[in-house]
Amino acid sequence: MTGSRVLALGHYQPSRVLTNDDLAELVDTNDAWIRSRVGIRTRRIAAADETVDSMAAEAAAKALAASGLAAHAIDLVLVATCTATDRSPNAAARVAARLGLDAPATMDINVVCSGFTHALAAADHAIRAGSATNALVIGAEKFTDVVDWTDRTTCVLVGDGAGAAVVTASAEPEIGPVLWGSVPQMGNAVRIEGEPARFAQEGQTVYRWATTRLPAIARQVCERSGILPEDLAGVVLHQANLRIIEPVAERIGAVNAVVAKDVVDSGNTSAASVPLALAKLVERREIPSGAPVLLFAFGGNLSYAGQVIRCP
Repeated sequence: MTGSRVLALGHYQPSRVLTNDDLAELVDTNDAWIRSRVGIRTRRIAAADETVDSMAAEAAAKALAASGLAAHAIDLVLVATCTATDRSPNAAARVAARLGLDAPATMDINVVCSGFTHALAAADHAIRAGSATNALVIGAEKFTDVVDWTDRTTCVLVGDGAGAAVVTASAEPEIGPVLWGSVPQMGNAVRIEGEPARFAQEGQTVYRWATTRLPAIARQVCERSGILPEDLAGVVLHQANLRIIEPVAERIGAVNAVVAKDVVDSGNTSAASVPLALAKLVERREIPSGAPVLLFAFGGNLSYAGQVIRCP
């Protein structure tokens, strides 16, 4: 085997929906203000007994069922998250236990919003190196645990959920080379700090950086995979803010692509946002199987990572 591919996807979201009108009862805001600034209409809120690992396991179980693989075939579990509350057992180990997996390697990856694309690259590398054959790669967040519900600039943004991919060895590479990096000097622009931990960000700094710097980086991702932006069938960016997603997608030049806009209904789910949005597009059959899709995420640490994959 010379590469890997995404075999199947799954996603999970809590049942509780929080609307903009609901938020207007908590803080000084309104539906028009929120939509005009971030494009979000609703978001999902996890129940008290729903955890990062329980949501991750729900999404992973759906992806595993869709893949047709037996649970014992999974030999690597990677969970991208920044909101798991426990250090040990980590979320990946708990997912493995919930699914009854047989002796997989289990690791959590914390690169905040770009965690899933980092984890997908790590799984691809492990499979190419012969260290794994079938991997579960999951992005899962309970971001509402770390938000200040009195801060209208941040509480309107976030939601909870999980998305998962089964990645398997492939004779031909269907996950392209990753392009990843960071801007450490700007790392404080997005923070989850303190006790209790609270999410804060410099919104205008992130907005300017994302809209001016990221399109060129995303085009480099396409170049590494030998794909022209106009040949992309889909673009799935981190679902941070519709006012970032739309201009960045336009400046990439993916004129024929379906652009994921799940942020409108799900809010910013951090590391869960890319697999959650991708799984929904595939479920709705909006992107043909085998077509090239750009995955690109950015955020906390001012980190970024992206790759072009073939749609399962």
